[in-house]
Amino acid sequence: MGKILMTTPLVEMDGDEMTRILWKDIKELLILPYVELKTEYYDLGLKHRDETDDKVTADAAYACKKYGVGVKCATITPNAQRVEEYGLKKMWKSPNGTIRAILDGTVFRSPITVDGITPVIPAWTKPITIARHAYGDVYRDVECYAEKGDKAELVISRNGEDKKRIEVFDYSDGGGVVLGMHNTDESIKSFAKSCFNYALDVKKDLWFATKDTISKTYDHRFKDIFAKIFEDDYVEKFERAGIEYFYTLIDDAVARVVRSNGGMIWACKNYDGDVMSDMVATAFGSLAMMTSVLVSPDGVYEFEAAHGTVTRHYYRYLKGEDTSTNSVATIFAWTGALRKRGEIDDNLSLVGFADRLERAVIRTIENGYMTKDLAAMFKKEGVTVKVQNSRGFLEKIAETLKTV
Repeated sequence: MGKILMTTPLVEMDGDEMTRILWKDIKELLILPYVELKTEYYDLGLKHRDETDDKVTADAAYACKKYGVGVKCATITPNAQRVEEYGLKKMWKSPNGTIRAILDGTVFRSPITVDGITPVIPAWTKPITIARHAYGDVYRDVECYAEKGDKAELVISRNGEDKKRIEVFDYSDGGGVVLGMHNTDESIKSFAKSCFNYALDVKKDLWFATKDTISKTYDHRFKDIFAKIFEDDYVEKFERAGIEYFYTLIDDAVARVVRSNGGMIWACKNYDGDVMSDMVATAFGSLAMMTSVLVSPDGVYEFEAAHGTVTRHYYRYLKGEDTSTNSVATIFAWTGALRKRGEIDDNLSLVGFADRLERAVIRTIENGYMTKDLAAMFKKEGVTVKVQNSRGFLEKIAETLKTV
């Protein structure tokens, strides 16, 4: 049989370090033998971002808007040490942050479950997807130290005139810290629409949680915007899909999630989502077994792995040493993008291939072939674990793919 043809390209964003090595191997061993791959390629490796003054990152994001689907390799967000190491012109911003801002997207992260790897919370028999609002709050705060005798005030002004002046705290008795944070109605609306659309896309219940009883204006604004958009545009759609939208306080949501069997999308504000996604990833296994997809309110999808560039393994690789790097999340970034491309283009062969490749990955692990990180967690009666190196694991998946 011939290779599966693609009518529309997806946007391919290459990355850094060990994940860049795996990216090439995944294409060579698992995709190109079966798919006449059609991509618009962007090199988001740190050196090329520096050479283009990071224009390539914005170009890739706008290409995602054009074609509707992108797949991204893990990339380095440089700190001072990386600037020196790579001889960079400046400390460039996070590529993920740039892409999120251009797409106005929400990040959805979900664990990849395998028979033989039991979650820390055994009741979690179905994956929990965390939807993280990727704008504002403490990530765009302003903060400072206040000395004894200072007074902190929140001032809202227009055209140089104060509209509101609210005392935050009087530091008469001693110094301390103060911060201010913000969000916007438009960003919250985009977050809500992305969450409702994604829930309909994957046919899962959507939970949303804030602390509006304490934050009666800031958090309550999130609650009110979600409620209005749901009532205006999504009630009947959810009923037809057989799913529900559920709002509760964040502490109640934690208690309910821990007691649940999983299976829901849990929408969280920025900081809550940052924390809860790591908790869910760790409880189910590791970030290397966590999918991540950025979804815009107008239906653009960008898939990637939830983890970083695996720097430690990369430097071992450069020395010619053996590595056992888990590539599952990166493979699932590719399958997610190929499946979505196939769904949009009505290319059932491409959708079917994405499903087959995911089954091959899961079956390979369940048959005992896995990387070192999974071997420490895997336990299945009658199955002997056989640890593979980075490429060897992909080769085992390639063997399995021929049989599924």
